[in-house]
Amino acid sequence: MLKRRSVLSPSLPRVSGPSLGLPIGSIPQWRMGRWGLSLWGCGLGLWLVSPFPALAQPETSADRGQNLPPIDLDLRLDPRLNPLPAFPPQSLDGLMTQTPPSASSDLFLAYPPENHQTSADRIFLIGTADPRQPVTVNGTAIGDRSPAGHFAPSLPLQIGANTFTLRQGNQTLTRTITRLNSQPQIPQTLTFGEGSLTPAGAIARQPGEWVCFGAIAPPAATVEVLLGSLTVPLAEQTQQVTLPSNLAVLTGDNAPQVAAGSGQYQGCTPLTLHPSTLQPQFRLTYQGQTLTTAAPAPLEVLAPAPLLQATLTAPSGTARTGPSTDYSRLTPLPPGTQARITAREGEWVRLDYGDGKNAWIKAGEVEERAVTALPEAIIRSALSQTLADRTEIRFPLTRPVPVTLTEDGDRLSLTLHTTTAQTDTVYISPDPILASFHWQQPQPQTVTYTFRLTTPHAWGHTLRYEGSTLILTLKHPPQNRSLQGVHIFLDPGHGSENDLGARGPNGYPEKDVALTVSLMLQRELEERGAKVSLSRTGDEDLWPNDRVRLMEQADPHIALSLHYNALPDAGDALGTQGIGAFWYHPQAQDLAQFLHDGLVQRLDRPSYGVFWNNLALTRPSLAPAVLLELGFMINPEEFEWITNDQAQGELVQALADSLEAWLREQ
Repeated sequence: MLKRRSVLSPSLPRVSGPSLGLPIGSIPQWRMGRWGLSLWGCGLGLWLVSPFPALAQPETSADRGQNLPPIDLDLRLDPRLNPLPAFPPQSLDGLMTQTPPSASSDLFLAYPPENHQTSADRIFLIGTADPRQPVTVNGTAIGDRSPAGHFAPSLPLQIGANTFTLRQGNQTLTRTITRLNSQPQIPQTLTFGEGSLTPAGAIARQPGEWVCFGAIAPPAATVEVLLGSLTVPLAEQTQQVTLPSNLAVLTGDNAPQVAAGSGQYQGCTPLTLHPSTLQPQFRLTYQGQTLTTAAPAPLEVLAPAPLLQATLTAPSGTARTGPSTDYSRLTPLPPGTQARITAREGEWVRLDYGDGKNAWIKAGEVEERAVTALPEAIIRSALSQTLADRTEIRFPLTRPVPVTLTEDGDRLSLTLHTTTAQTDTVYISPDPILASFHWQQPQPQTVTYTFRLTTPHAWGHTLRYEGSTLILTLKHPPQNRSLQGVHIFLDPGHGSENDLGARGPNGYPEKDVALTVSLMLQRELEERGAKVSLSRTGDEDLWPNDRVRLMEQADPHIALSLHYNALPDAGDALGTQGIGAFWYHPQAQDLAQFLHDGLVQRLDRPSYGVFWNNLALTRPSLAPAVLLELGFMINPEEFEWITNDQAQGELVQALADSLEAWLREQ
């Protein structure tokens, strides 16, 4: 699989919003959405990098400057760019969708757009033309084309402008693609690299904690940070180890990249200063000259008092392992959760979980106030209650505390942080989902409850606080081991002119084929006795959070999000095909694997693989949730299979058969 690099810029502003899926490296034409310039991954909880330093930064900045694998990227583009052909409408039970055009005699290029910029080392050209005549690129004939005339060659890129001219007969199309240099620029004069001084935002730490600084400067210089009475030396690094994007695992190429560290400086120090707010100064000495520059933001040494308490006010608090969206998600915190604030960094605060553990959360998701007592809790009894289709387990606490919930096959473990047990009695009633339980206090401020289920995996779980009582809800499995009475939520990916999804060689959008197949699958599942809810039945413009909210309202037994795939710029569009499945919670892993295997075997299709992935439509825990990528829109051969009426019917049958077979095995 070919590599793709995204643009590295340490000073890019954050943006947000969902999207349109295209084969992407970096896209220069952006659409101003409701929340600004948007580059969102089809439910992916990740952002990519714009080629423009002033435009956008990935939500996961660890992805900057790394290899990106084949993914179905969502990117909201201005629909005026590369406008779609006028497809004749097709009605499915009165609902208007788009049907793909047949082979055209016109030379058409779906991707890349004009004046495209990328940091990839190559680019693919996705398009179509009359299959009876040859198509050339810069005078060389395109060899691999589908029967309908579609093509997807990959061509190398040099740094700077690259012009490609496509010709068929008397028709000509020209694209100029600019390859950007993704490597940081090392100064050769008395100056720091632009935007290289770190920390880049304001930080606050407890006395005695370590703080690290970084800068890019000329090689063989002397770099120091002046911090009050402290002078912190920054050493030039002999090598720089860079991890590829998390998504690199999809290509099987996730090895660290090692490069010379010339010009990159780092240094750390413990904070031995009294509580105060300081403005660090970076001092550079080079070739007998000295330059002093203020750090981008101040550093605060926190006082031991007053204590600051955070109370979660967001509907679900996204706790992370570090102070940015680069870092992994922890168990979402229920509204009302209380914890002590022990540090700040930029827009993030650090929450104390007790016993040396902590988590970071955005300051905007909590309410802060000074308190005189530590936000710690006592727990005594606990009891369960069996309801019609779920079980509730209630944990009365003296205050709502941070929690962690983990799954391991037929076991769920709930950990209460900053909590001390005074427990003598717990009552767990005879129950359809609970086989047994035990609890322990492994550390002074940590209480853990472990539940063994009657099923091989959970069927959905949620956490909430009612006052200071934590309620763990476990959904019961369907009563029938068939589709009869099973409630399935279907999410057709993308939708509306603002969110087309990936586009095929002739411009046909993913949103339409996803809707067509979803409506066909709805009909098939209902004929087999299932209850089906959909996130959309037309061309609605839905954000990922809208789809999650609709899933929560439906409260299904199973949730499926249906998509079709694309690649980043340096991907192998001709050589990549197949069915992919993605899951997040362990309760969905077996379903993802089973559906993937069923489709591959029943349809004799290639396998793209089964992956754990942090996607908006797989993160909900209320039911086993799987996102399916049913083929690659940009692969000329697979696109013809994707848009074939008979193949769509066979796909729907195979999906319904696989769901029914999985339910029988539960």
